[in-house]
Amino acid sequence: MSVFLTSVSSVVVIVLIMALGYLLKKFKWVGDSFGSEISSIITKIALPASIFTAVMKNLTRSSLISLSTELVFPVLGVVIGYLIAWLMVKVFKIKRGRRGIFINAFVNANTIFIGMPLNMALFGEKAMSYFLIYYIVNTVSTWAFGVFLIQNDDPTVDKSAKKQQHKINWQKILPMPLVGFIVAIVWMLLNIPVPNFLGQTLNYVGSLVTPLSLIYIGIVLYNAGLKNFHFERDSVLALIGRFIISPLILIILIKIGVSSGFSMPSLMSQTLVVQSATPMLAVLPILANESHGDVKYATDVVVMSTVLFIVVVPILMTILQFI
Repeated sequence: MSVFLTSVSSVVVIVLIMALGYLLKKFKWVGDSFGSEISSIITKIALPASIFTAVMKNLTRSSLISLSTELVFPVLGVVIGYLIAWLMVKVFKIKRGRRGIFINAFVNANTIFIGMPLNMALFGEKAMSYFLIYYIVNTVSTWAFGVFLIQNDDPTVDKSAKKQQHKINWQKILPMPLVGFIVAIVWMLLNIPVPNFLGQTLNYVGSLVTPLSLIYIGIVLYNAGLKNFHFERDSVLALIGRFIISPLILIILIKIGVSSGFSMPSLMSQTLVVQSATPMLAVLPILANESHGDVKYATDVVVMSTVLFIVVVPILMTILQFI
């Protein structure tokens, strides 16, 4: 029962903030350009700050070294997930503007806003080190690879013109969230203390990411119209990937590892599997907007995965009792 209440409370918070964005737009308290302005603030300023503070708060050199052997399971899970998602894009002929969104929805999870508090509620502080294993892999996967899939799926860019373009766009090669992650890792490895004023500033700015992302989703929902919100084939496929295939991949990998002699605490296996089934990234519509992708589709899958999460977590926890 506590698992169900935890998942419900997590989702209620998200829905309320999305509703705020919806009402802000409905009553014209924000202008038409507000959505695009939010996306720039999030991707270029707030996200790098959020990632930097999360790394500095949750990782140390010793924990990074001690967790290195366990990283193999989520890394393999993510790689296999990318391959399956890519095959599904080809088999089901998912159109341009949705491909990068679909693959990210399939593979990458909302580990910070939903994954971390849920993990604390379900398993407590003792599982934090196992959570960090998935967090590291998910962060690198999203900002070192996933974001490029969305950028390269821009339907407004002609493929032939793209091939002829030789000028290096450093903003696309090194998106600001990835820069924030790299700077944080280097800072941590060099063991440089973060000045109190800088840490507080980055913490305040970084905390804007989730509320602004959810407000943006609410605005997109208003612009698209709730009547147009429905389960279509591509959305269902993404949900199947996120809630069924992704955790199933990890369950199989863990089973293979244990049968091969790898000793894995049950708490670790449960943490990794639960994190692999958390909802899609709240910033997915923002990333889609930045690359002229299908923002409506990105919004649909994020909202659907968040709402369905209420049902998914109790079912998943029940299944884990038999693993």
